[in-house]
Amino acid sequence: MKFLAFIAAVTLAMSPAFAQSNSPAGLWKNIDDETGKPKALIRITESNGVLTGQIEKLFREANEEQNPKCEKCDGARKDQPIVGMTILSNLKKDGDEYAGGEILDPNNGKTYKSKLHLTDGGKKLSVRGYIGVPMLGRSQTWVRQE
Repeated sequence: MKFLAFIAAVTLAMSPAFAQSNSPAGLWKNIDDETGKPKALIRITESNGVLTGQIEKLFREANEEQNPKCEKCDGARKDQPIVGMTILSNLKKDGDEYAGGEILDPNNGKTYKSKLHLTDGGKKLSVRGYIGVPMLGRSQTWVRQE
């Protein structure tokens, strides 16, 4: 009986880690596809099957503005702090990926269609932003932080 209780306890203890690796929800470090350097920490949350991603921290050089604003954004995001900004929105599960949403590039203020999928057993996230069709876009790899 103690053995069954042990197995049950181990299974319950592992459940959150297993669930996390099957969902993009969590904290991610995005890696710039052009420089290969980390740019930010993004917290992805899931509510009612819809993913949203918000910037929690920026990795900036000492000579760069440490708390930049989105000067090139328009609308409500114009001149708002990038830290705390929602950059991923409306992504919904579609087979093995999440699609149908948008991603904002705070560097140029532009919003692109987006899709993403987990790789490397849930340790990495392939994020694609594109105009029109996915073939016309850029991809980044994000690395899970927790």
